[in-house]
Amino acid sequence: MKTGIFVGSFDPFTIGHQAILDRALPLFDRIVVGVGVNERKNYMQSTDIRVRTIAHLYRNEPKITVKAYSDLTIDFAARENAHYIIKGVRSIKDYEYEREQADINRSIGGIDTLFFYSDPQFAAVSSSMVRELAHFGKDISEFLPTDK
Repeated sequence: MKTGIFVGSFDPFTIGHQAILDRALPLFDRIVVGVGVNERKNYMQSTDIRVRTIAHLYRNEPKITVKAYSDLTIDFAARENAHYIIKGVRSIKDYEYEREQADINRSIGGIDTLFFYSDPQFAAVSSSMVRELAHFGKDISEFLPTDK
């Protein structure tokens, strides 16, 4: 079974995340969405809300499961028997950061990372931008997935 993990904080899960996950879906028998938990970060949404939101969006897709994790991505991948990490890249800045992470994950964990370049209309959409808009009371609904 070909299993990939799609990992991130997903605080919140945006239309950009959804687009990447939807594009990766046909390539795998199973995708585990890993909602990262880092005790050093302050989140807008609780872990439970982030997991439930994504699980609800994909409730009719049996190939997708959603789980929280708080250890290294390579350890999460090993527990899920995943051989691929799925990552979205919006810009050259994202690429440089993600490439370094991919190199380390491959070196230490023997796991490959597949990069999906963002669709142009989603290149400016990031969770941090959405959080900033929400903080200042702006409507963020256009950046969040709608129910399928």
